[in-house]
Amino acid sequence: MTPSRAPAAPAPPAPPAPPSRPAGTARLARWRAPAGYALGAALLFAVAPAVLSEFRLDQLARYLCLAIVAVGIGLAWGRGGMLVLGQGLFFGLGGYAMAMHLKLADAGPGRLPDFMLLYGSTDTLPWWWEPFRSPAFALAAVLVLPMGLAAVIGLLVFRRRVRGAYFAILSQALAAAFAILLIGQQGTTGGTNGLTNFQGFFGFSLNDPLNRRTVYFLIAGALLAVMLLARQLFNSRYGELLVAVRDSEERVRFLGYDPALVKLTAYVISAGMAGLAGALFVPAVGIISPALIGIVPSIQFLIGAAIGGRTSVVGVVLGAVAVAWAQTTLSEEFPAAWTYFQGALFVVVVAFLPGGLASVASLVRRRRRPAPEAVGA
Repeated sequence: MTPSRAPAAPAPPAPPAPPSRPAGTARLARWRAPAGYALGAALLFAVAPAVLSEFRLDQLARYLCLAIVAVGIGLAWGRGGMLVLGQGLFFGLGGYAMAMHLKLADAGPGRLPDFMLLYGSTDTLPWWWEPFRSPAFALAAVLVLPMGLAAVIGLLVFRRRVRGAYFAILSQALAAAFAILLIGQQGTTGGTNGLTNFQGFFGFSLNDPLNRRTVYFLIAGALLAVMLLARQLFNSRYGELLVAVRDSEERVRFLGYDPALVKLTAYVISAGMAGLAGALFVPAVGIISPALIGIVPSIQFLIGAAIGGRTSVVGVVLGAVAVAWAQTTLSEEFPAAWTYFQGALFVVVVAFLPGGLASVASLVRRRRRPAPEAVGA
């Protein structure tokens, strides 16, 4: 006789299925991003030029340049986990590449820039200045110089698995070294004064308000293009792989991917965005100097991205613009206290709102969402 088999235990009840998203909500989510970009384009290209004065529009152009840098920081730091404290280095490379061409164009064929004549340190143009007479070379150098240097730094750093605070300190030291180098070469780089007093921009006079408005439109278009590129990277398979490297680099390496190459790609792209921002900053503001590319500006780039929300494309842009606007307005009224206010704001956001201001809406939606027990009831 075979022993009787014990009755099987009853299967546990299946968990309640998550509530399906209504068709209208799914359709709204699909069109949310295109609608947001259309709204941003309308604000930048129609509303801002119509309601702002020439002075305020020039200020907004400066803020948008800083926002382009912040988008690159969002890619490298927000998605890749690389604390980039030296973006001023790449911002300066792009800015000086553009400024050198503009100074040579203002001087005319075969002549020296005005600051070299003023300092009288040389009678001939340095050899490394000569290629920047070509507009094509200057435009290429705006991206190639920062991205090439970032590729070299990244290969040396990421292959040795340098990360965290060590990478942050190294990137900051490179920005400081570049600023010191520029200060020491007064006869060829302008020293602490930098390069300024630009008269033209690829054949157009910068003293004409219409041309300055054209420069603003160029900057606004570049910002929208950079945001679109970043969003595509965020939502692509590469973006998911970058997040995986940020969260568990060793596990990604075990799965057969090269984390160094993944991080290098994001670092190089962010450097190119910073170089582009620096090049556009020059005709918009009219100056590029070591004071704009050292340690302090690099940290300010980071603060704007952190306050806005480093994992959100729109968040980093709004954060960078808001911080730059606050610095301009509040520093006029409280010149001694603005730095402390900026530092306190950064500490508060990092401590109590790690996702930045962009995460406020998601937190509110999460609090309004019904509990699982209520959903399954």
